[in-house]
Amino acid sequence: MGKLVDLNETRGKTEKKNVIMNIVFIIITLYVVYAVYLIIKTPSDTITIENGTLTSEESSTGYIIRDEVVIKGKSYKNGINQIILEGEKAAKKQTIFRYYGINEKKLQTQIDEVNEKIQKALEKEKKIPSSDIKNLEEQIDSKLQDLKNINDVKNLFEYKKQLSEIMIKKATIAGENSKSGSYIKKLMEQKEKYEKKLIEGSEYMVAPKSGIVSYRVDGLENVLKIDDFENLTEQSLNELDVKTGQIVSTSNEEAKVINNFECYIATVLDSLPAKQAETGKNVLLTLSNGTEVNAYIHYTKVQDDGKVLIIFKVNTLTDELRSYRKISFNITWWSVAGIKVPNDAILEDENHSKYVLRKTTAGTTKCYIKIKKTNERYSIVGSYTIEDLQALGMDTNNYRGIEVYDIIMLYPKK
Repeated sequence: MGKLVDLNETRGKTEKKNVIMNIVFIIITLYVVYAVYLIIKTPSDTITIENGTLTSEESSTGYIIRDEVVIKGKSYKNGINQIILEGEKAAKKQTIFRYYGINEKKLQTQIDEVNEKIQKALEKEKKIPSSDIKNLEEQIDSKLQDLKNINDVKNLFEYKKQLSEIMIKKATIAGENSKSGSYIKKLMEQKEKYEKKLIEGSEYMVAPKSGIVSYRVDGLENVLKIDDFENLTEQSLNELDVKTGQIVSTSNEEAKVINNFECYIATVLDSLPAKQAETGKNVLLTLSNGTEVNAYIHYTKVQDDGKVLIIFKVNTLTDELRSYRKISFNITWWSVAGIKVPNDAILEDENHSKYVLRKTTAGTTKCYIKIKKTNERYSIVGSYTIEDLQALGMDTNNYRGIEVYDIIMLYPKK
């Protein structure tokens, strides 16, 4: 009987001990949970907020699509003599280049020889009784002096052209008034004859519309067209086999006139901003040479694989957009400036309204905010108005919106 009592007492003590251990375990667990809660809920630092800028950027490659017309004549195998140079503007129906004639080299040599004879004949004329001759000689001297200081090819070409015209005028006047006038006149007639043959033997090409002249023709002008965006896909663009950053070679057979007021860049993207892109929205494109151009989203189309074809329209035509077919560039989808707050400082109440805790001498106060733009780390925010807070049923006593140089609490990431 005594042994039975002892056994019951031992069993009771064991059960009591287990209960106590369970209680202790529960208390310890609750303490650990509470400690973790405090770590999460207690601000680990503070920060003084300032103004800043947030941007959403992305790098890409794209194909240049231009409103361009190729000009090619029957004599394209003879080679081109550029009248309007690469990158210069041409008016509609203005002559932009000519094809060399069959006897071009021979005729040009004959013209040069006649010019030399005319010049030598003029030099022998000591005095020609004409005030016009004196005036022309002064113009020639002035042009010759200017030529010494000209480095620009375009200006050099223009000055030589003007000088030639002045010398022809001088030769004409001298031929009419000098003793050896009949000889000079005969040379002038001979020169005109050669020049006429030169003109008749050349095929002159004119601009079908106004625009920028370019001799960089790659054969894709009729493939990448501004009225055929619907048929563009990532596969069709890749099949063009164009290298990024490769300058289009200059042609000696044909030229083209480009609309200098607009061009397009086609690219295929798989990013979130691209999938959220809306037609008509403005973006900033930065070309590989650092040039920034304003553009807007002209066309979008979701491909079968979920990627997005985007056509950017640019209302200008830079040298890079004219000389290349495929380029690398950077897209700035948006850029917003304002009060910049770390996302680690932004909390949310039971109504899903966002706020930060502003530090004051008395402790902390809630400061409700509106998020304008956000990325992975920061947000650009604004303040609620009194009317906004009243509509939400919040206390507006002594309310002050968020301001630059406010000190707010930072919280560790959840």
